[in-house]
Amino acid sequence: MFFLLRLAFWLGIVLVLLPTGSAQHGATNGEVHAADAISAASATVHDLRGFCTREPNACSVGSDIATNMGYRAQAGAKMLYEFLSEVLAPRETGSLGGEAATSAADKAAPLRDSQNTLTPADLAPAWHGPVVHKDPRRPI
Repeated sequence: MFFLLRLAFWLGIVLVLLPTGSAQHGATNGEVHAADAISAASATVHDLRGFCTREPNACSVGSDIATNMGYRAQAGAKMLYEFLSEVLAPRETGSLGGEAATSAADKAAPLRDSQNTLTPADLAPAWHGPVVHKDPRRPI
């Protein structure tokens, strides 16, 4: 059943996005003025503000559905994050016996010792382009 709803949704999206092929549709010429659009939007907002007073049951059920969908989206995002973390995590190689006995401070020590080891020759650029001297008397 859920498959049919998804199929109908995506089919509707495709049908809306397809070009129509004709210049005119029905009695209107396809032009919508800004004043008409603003008037219609304000009427819709005004109508939606009073919806929960007219249909309190629909609002409570809609709120429950939205909350449930939020929880599902959060759980799905957490599962995706954990999966990607597991797949993309660096894999360590070596024996477990020797590394299991070392502490976290011992593992971090080589990283601290290797900081700032570049010499000035390492920091110097490898290549410089030709030096161009601009003659103030010649225009560019």
